[in-house]
Amino acid sequence: MQIRTEYKTVEFMLPAYSEIPGVGLFLEQVSKYINEYLIPLGEPELTGSMISNYVKKGIIANPVKKQYGREQIAYLIFIAIAKTVLSLEDITTMIELQRSHTDVETAYGYFREKFIEILEAVFESKTIDVLHGEELIVTLAQNIMITAAHKIYLDITFDGMKEVRTGNEEESS
Repeated sequence: MQIRTEYKTVEFMLPAYSEIPGVGLFLEQVSKYINEYLIPLGEPELTGSMISNYVKKGIIANPVKKQYGREQIAYLIFIAIAKTVLSLEDITTMIELQRSHTDVETAYGYFREKFIEILEAVFESKTIDVLHGEELIVTLAQNIMITAAHKIYLDITFDGMKEVRTGNEEESS
């Protein structure tokens, strides 16, 4: 997929699940592998210490003989993108929901396909390269408001899920 504005053009694609290395990668190799895909998005790098933290918190499985497999790398790609809008607690909740409904390969395939589709739709519908002055300001302001509204929706939804979970835990005590 090509992302283009007046300011820059970048190629972006996420690997298919089958394209993620099936042989184990060491921590720094995983970090480098994922960051090479995410660079076009301009997101912060995924560091080795971040990955280790996700393992310590139980968000992803421990590496086997210090090597990370396809499933862990798929989760890390999701985490790296989701952390731009979700807390680690909400990401954990989302992964727990996914694990209770489907396998990692199916979930990652859906995430990859939809994320690319949505990025394409967003960039195709925006004409920033031809907007200047007030039009540009209005378009950017509207996009900020849309983003904020989506973030508020996510926060309220995850807060509601926490309340339901807490209520269920209290009832069973």
